[in-house]
Amino acid sequence: MSQIKVAINGFGTIGKRVADAVDAQEDMTVIGVTKTGPSFGCELAVKKGFPLFCTSDEKESINKFKEEGYECKGGISDLLNLCDVVVDCSPGKLGKSNLEKYKSAEVKYIFQGGEKHELTGLSYTSSANHLENLNASGTRVVSCNTTGLSRTLVPLYELCGSLKVECTMIRRSADPGDSSKGPINAIKPVLKVPSHHGPDVMTIKPEIEINSLAVAVPTTIMHVHSIVADLPEDHGLSTDSILNIWKNTPRVIIMNGVKDKISTTAEVMEMARDIGRKWGDLHEIFVWEDGVKLVNNRLYYFQAIHQESDVIPENIDCIRALMGTESDWKKSVKKTDLAISKYYNID
Repeated sequence: MSQIKVAINGFGTIGKRVADAVDAQEDMTVIGVTKTGPSFGCELAVKKGFPLFCTSDEKESINKFKEEGYECKGGISDLLNLCDVVVDCSPGKLGKSNLEKYKSAEVKYIFQGGEKHELTGLSYTSSANHLENLNASGTRVVSCNTTGLSRTLVPLYELCGSLKVECTMIRRSADPGDSSKGPINAIKPVLKVPSHHGPDVMTIKPEIEINSLAVAVPTTIMHVHSIVADLPEDHGLSTDSILNIWKNTPRVIIMNGVKDKISTTAEVMEMARDIGRKWGDLHEIFVWEDGVKLVNNRLYYFQAIHQESDVIPENIDCIRALMGTESDWKKSVKKTDLAISKYYNID
């Protein structure tokens, strides 16, 4: 079987992680990555053996790489001529112009959750709508928060047949490497009500009724979700049975805050480092076992989202969906996660 040739447009926080995840897969290869200009990120691409391209086709921009000692294979158009699918990890607001380039080159494309659903008319998470994205021309992998919500809510919906959800997102204010954002010493409510997170879930699972509020807090580590979900009256579930559902759900981790001494997001991320994850990443959604309680038909729980990494394996499954190489999302998830664990020698 020939490998899927994948281009990464934007080799930054998400792009470098997607490139590594693609590189780990037996059925894919990184055909090239882009940078806007010479920078430390180029050193990483060279070290990994990823061919380097410029986000621009202008000769002046391409030549700047050569002037700084980097071998640049060409511009974005040259890269698109080589690939089957491009994963767009470029900064927000570039989606519309990039989409025109991808369509013109007749390659499949995947955008990230920073772009709106309307750009592609189709969105993706592995557990919610893999089949709907099968053989599509392009789609959008939803945001880290929407991905996190889908991981725990979709299996509940599929069991119960209906869900009404209210969620408050306690959002980190910036990624660890971003020093230009705040708040520094404040809690900043998102005054657009509801926040975009709930409606975004409905782009991948419209049957789930969900509203959301959000606040930004001065931390760079993780997001936390405070979730209240109303199940149907005849749900027949218990707190323990819901926990068992999640324990058997791919990419969800259940741990006890008191017994395991992991009661904060700092301790969650320390755990990710302790188990040997590169960059200290946690692809899984972290649920505190002792923060889950079902009272009659109302479920309360907390979960934590590592904003830099939970969407990374979703991009890999999405590539298989667009290319039509795996119709079973669970098989793709198993293949993706096993390859990544072997790549980083994670037990």
